Amino acid sequence: MIGVNNLTVNFGERFLFNDVTLIINTQDRIGLVGRNGAGKSTLLKILAGVYTSHSGSVSYPSGTNIGYLPQDMDFVSGKTVLDETRSAFTEVQELEKQLEKTNTELETRTDYESDTYMELIEKLTSINERLTLLGAFSLDADIEKVLMGLGFSKSDFFRLTDEFSGGWRMRIELAKILLKRADLILLDEPTNHLDIESILWLEDFLKTFEGAVVLISHDKTFLDNVTKRTIEISLGKIYDYKAPYSKYVEMRKERRIQQMAAYTNQQKMIQDTEKFIERFRAKATKAVQVQSRIKQLDKVERIEIEEEDTSDMHFYFPPAPRSGKVVVEAHNVSKTYGNHTVFNHVNFYIEKGERIAFVGKNGEGKSTLAKMIVGDESGNGELKIGYNVNIGYYAQNQGEVLEGNSTLLSTIEDAAPDEMRPRVRNLLGAFMFTGEDAEKKVKVLSGGERARLALCKLLLQPINLLVMDEPTNHLDLRSKETLKEALKKYDGTLIVISHDRDFLDGLTEKVFEFKDGNVKEYIGDISEFLKVRSLENFRELEAAKQEKKNGIKEVAPVSKDQNKEKFEEKKQIEKNIRQLENASKKIEVTISQTEEKIRLLNEKLQNPETFTNEMLPEFDRLNQELHIHMQEWENAQLKLEDEKQKLQQLT
Repeated sequence: MIGVNNLTVNFGERFLFNDVTLIINTQDRIGLVGRNGAGKSTLLKILAGVYTSHSGSVSYPSGTNIGYLPQDMDFVSGKTVLDETRSAFTEVQELEKQLEKTNTELETRTDYESDTYMELIEKLTSINERLTLLGAFSLDADIEKVLMGLGFSKSDFFRLTDEFSGGWRMRIELAKILLKRADLILLDEPTNHLDIESILWLEDFLKTFEGAVVLISHDKTFLDNVTKRTIEISLGKIYDYKAPYSKYVEMRKERRIQQMAAYTNQQKMIQDTEKFIERFRAKATKAVQVQSRIKQLDKVERIEIEEEDTSDMHFYFPPAPRSGKVVVEAHNVSKTYGNHTVFNHVNFYIEKGERIAFVGKNGEGKSTLAKMIVGDESGNGELKIGYNVNIGYYAQNQGEVLEGNSTLLSTIEDAAPDEMRPRVRNLLGAFMFTGEDAEKKVKVLSGGERARLALCKLLLQPINLLVMDEPTNHLDLRSKETLKEALKKYDGTLIVISHDRDFLDGLTEKVFEFKDGNVKEYIGDISEFLKVRSLENFRELEAAKQEKKNGIKEVAPVSKDQNKEKFEEKKQIEKNIRQLENASKKIEVTISQTEEKIRLLNEKLQNPETFTNEMLPEFDRLNQELHIHMQEWENAQLKLEDEKQKLQQLT
């Protein structure tokens, strides 16, 4: 059990934490949540012993072993992936040296009955027991399991770490932490550098991990699947909920409603009491009652409404200019780096208004194809951008390529057209940069602040093709929801690369899967893709033969030689499906509104004080309307099912 006692951290007059106390129990699964800058990473660093607080303390049981993965770190070069991973086990390596030395010494001894020989035997036993406790005899197998779970192949084990990107080197650091069998693991945004399959492997690992876990993540699904306790940091205080993230959101809302109700009731009682005291203070006959009420007020424990951080982004993408019907067209597109082929013979059409998710393991070419579409990379084959297509691109490292010595104001002003410049400060304000924030240098911004600034730049020009590569990295949960809502209302064409399942859900209507040098197209959003691929949680993809055995049919990518008539028929069916889905949603809204009217009217009919005979015809009329709407909805669903069957037969 680890104790955080009366922790205080302040910067001048601003308190990051003010007298914070909490307990971390063995096998706790804690998610730290809060706005960017609330102090989540600082708390992890204090728990890890990297930072010290201004007052208060953190107490650990003797011998507590802590593993800590920060967001950013310096890497050691010159070792292979396997050697670097093994370097985490300094005690094992030292014990293995002692074991070898002891065994060598025993081989040369013949005084089997002597005390010194028995001491060597005891030492050998002690070393073996300690190595067993540390898992040394299964270490290589464990290392292989963890590295492959995090996306490395066996051939990667003997490559130098220098050959890998920062994201992959962060995975090596994560592997070292997971293998150390720590008592407490502290993870700061561990999913930022992982693809979906690796995230799911990590979820399974952490669920069965024997120690405690405290993690920061803006991936709501990851938090829900791993954590059982949520600690919110807000305005210098912490609020502890014995629930995963989604349940915490509900509980927090309920708690605030209850708190507001209790506060309102208490305020009314206080006001009534104060009025009584004021009214009868001067009357001798009421002196006893007045004194009693004064004492009553003095004893009241005043309810305080918790301060709430309500700051948020608020923006929308401007209307998309008109473009041609086909926005992007690929015929036999391929990309190679030296002898390495990233993908080959890729064929697809992207039409105006379509919303597409690129998914797949890291290194399969998602970002590369995005860069080719926006013109930052070249390749082989034919990749055509349609008529009057204006591209907006949010790169994965967008926040990092911003000029560090520029101010926020100059960053946006320099990129803004003349007609937008008078509105630049208002635009910055929409992304939570207000007042003096505009004069800050970009280099002092946090990762989340840089991400917001990069998003701000996207609004400076009208665009009808928006390509976004991991836009949710570094954004807090509330900002991520704001971005998702803005993208759902965006009326242009959208291509988004993301490993965040919750963010993608309901945002896109097609999935392009990148795997083994191929790009395959699937109709439907992420949830439908999961069903088609029989991967309830993006589990390891089955072999094609197994998929056929299970009756799962892949949607084949569109080839250059595909019959044009079939292509047009497919597009028309897809259009019909979208229209029917939209019609169904509108009918569902109407049904909900009608049901609510019926419910409210029914309450009045059952109440003798509000009942009137004139309500009965209205009640009948609403029920008839509801019946008609239900019939319309059923008809739309039947037509939708027919269209989907046609599409399935066609593909």
